[in-house]
Amino acid sequence: MFPEAKLLAWQGLCLDYPGGPRLRFPDLLLAPGQHLLLRGASGSGKSSLIALLAGLRRPSHGEVWLADRALSDMAPGQLDRWRGECLGLLPQRLHLCEGLNLRDNLRLPFTAVGAAEPAGRIEALADRLGLLSLLDRAPHQLSGGQMQRAALARALVREPRLLLLDEPSSSLDDEAAMALLDLVLALVGERGVSLLVATHDARVVQQLGRALDGQLQTLRLGPST
Repeated sequence: MFPEAKLLAWQGLCLDYPGGPRLRFPDLLLAPGQHLLLRGASGSGKSSLIALLAGLRRPSHGEVWLADRALSDMAPGQLDRWRGECLGLLPQRLHLCEGLNLRDNLRLPFTAVGAAEPAGRIEALADRLGLLSLLDRAPHQLSGGQMQRAALARALVREPRLLLLDEPSSSLDDEAAMALLDLVLALVGERGVSLLVATHDARVVQQLGRALDGQLQTLRLGPST
């Protein structure tokens, strides 16, 4: 059993796909202030693991703990609220709601669980990410880099303790990818957020390795996991 001082942990974690493979994930403990780089080729299970860690999928076997609570102990509504309080997620597919402007997209983490929106929080974060003048625009009116920053803002707006990034550079050129990572690392440093990044992008690996030296664990996924 893991010690209690954990931000994120999993043990005996497996996910079965009907008619497909069983994905097995090595046990891991991430303490507050630590960061994790999740590596592996496409299809190795990185996105599946992130979905399990965020409580978006239930494992076939094993357990996930987030901020010392077992996800399996919580009903769906409780899990939604706990996830919203503890972690932010930047998925590979950004899923901004086209029927809402950017401001209302950034409100969703509050409105989805009936939480109060702190006054000025959205505007301050949008300003920090260079989005303040775009809050009234629809997602289709944003560039790819602006969309990525908007999704990052949505992941951070409730000031989570843990930030999960799934292939954050996959649709970005070198300049945009490095600019996004610079913002992420600056915000992580300012807010004391722990970071879990799934990537097979060497640019991301190198930049995180330089910036988080000594605080960064690496977990490799592949056929042997």
